[in-house]
Amino acid sequence: MTERGTREANVPAMTTMRVQRRRMPAEWEPHAATWVAWPHNAETWPGCLDAAEREFRLLVEKLSASEPVHVVVQNAEHARHVHEQLIPLGTARPIQLHEVPTDDAWMRDIGPTFVEDAETGLLAIDWIFNSWGGKYPPWDRDDAAAGGVAAQAKVRSQRVGLVIEGGALEVDGEGTLLTTESVLLDPKRNPRVDQAELERQLAELLGVRHVVWLEGAIEGDDTDGHIDEIARFVGPARVVCAREPDARDPNHAALERCRAQLEEARDARGRALEVIDLPMPPPIEADGARLPASYANFYIANQTLIVPVFGVAKDAEALRILSDLFPGRAVRGTPCRTLVRGLGSVHCLTQQQPALRHGPES
Repeated sequence: MTERGTREANVPAMTTMRVQRRRMPAEWEPHAATWVAWPHNAETWPGCLDAAEREFRLLVEKLSASEPVHVVVQNAEHARHVHEQLIPLGTARPIQLHEVPTDDAWMRDIGPTFVEDAETGLLAIDWIFNSWGGKYPPWDRDDAAAGGVAAQAKVRSQRVGLVIEGGALEVDGEGTLLTTESVLLDPKRNPRVDQAELERQLAELLGVRHVVWLEGAIEGDDTDGHIDEIARFVGPARVVCAREPDARDPNHAALERCRAQLEEARDARGRALEVIDLPMPPPIEADGARLPASYANFYIANQTLIVPVFGVAKDAEALRILSDLFPGRAVRGTPCRTLVRGLGSVHCLTQQQPALRHGPES
């Protein structure tokens, strides 16, 4: 067994006992903290990095109202810059800075996936990251980020031989995984792993007993179809699915297909899924290109639900629907019109650390 903050070897052989002893908690379960990485890559937000930082600061403020926030920064100089940005917030809960160099800020994809392990408590799964199939070199610092975060969190990590991003994984905490074929079965990610082998390894690593495979991606999504832009669990056997009623919109057909697949699906306990429509915002563009704006990219914090909003009329409808689904949480919109120019928003920028053993509680 390795020490905390270090990496294990590749995926061990699956056993029935091991599957039962691993569990990836649902996002609505209690968090010890949220991890984020402060935006710093001017190529991701060309000509608008300052505006992206301002929106990101508002996101951190909303997060810190609900739970401790751990912010990854590049170096000591960057830490001073971020500290200056955070001073005006005056948040009640602690915001801690950690020096973990990254190529970009998409913590959902570059950070670890935290799971519950009956033997060791909290465990950080450290996937291989290859920049969504090799799209944006270099990515060596992003690939090392999960291990760095685990070390800072003082959580044991396990490096595995699969290329997977956290935005491709949506679980109910009861053994069901939602994902898309275009991402997990992408030959540019895992060319020698077929569907059966992938499901076997996900069972071993995450305690997943049943995978619901969807087809589709929204316009502008450079991840090839991350599930967190399309469909999300909002409770056991309950899913919201982004929907575009305008048949002329390029997103219409793909989202209708995903919705139909969800209506035919069952969860790990054999239950049919209740599928709830979540509107799409109108097309949002930058430099003539469609951006992957989606209200499904929300984040479930301990006391709040944080939803990307884009300054359009549909914002209010999306917030109302999600408020009805999360009566125990305050639903808060956070501006993402600039952040989404980097091709992601709230969920893409966050990673939850479950409130289990072997991790910081404040």
